[in-house]
Amino acid sequence: MNKYISIVACLMFSACQYLPFTRLHSTTTIAANNAFILGNNQHGSFSVNLKNISKTEVTAWRCPIEGGQHSPVQVKPNEELFIRVEKNTALRIDNASEKTVNVQLKITGDVGLSMGYKNP
Repeated sequence: MNKYISIVACLMFSACQYLPFTRLHSTTTIAANNAFILGNNQHGSFSVNLKNISKTEVTAWRCPIEGGQHSPVQVKPNEELFIRVEKNTALRIDNASEKTVNVQLKITGDVGLSMGYKNP
């Protein structure tokens, strides 16, 4: 009986090793007159629950990795939005103010995303 339990336990552990991570939580700081870019690489679709925890408004854009940007969304202080981002499209969060801002990000879906900062 112990032999069967050991085999089942090993199979379950092995199967769980290969499950992809599908969630990511982050509090991100964006410097004054700067932008944070999430997913500027080849990837599948993902969703972001974005909460602006600062006193300054930020703007979120969808930016296809081939170029361009579309669908701007203004995120007011203490506002929380749910944003779906298409395959091979980055989410750019712009801070056009003179103050540093913080945003909380809860990402689901493909989380194999590049992350970085860029001056607007």
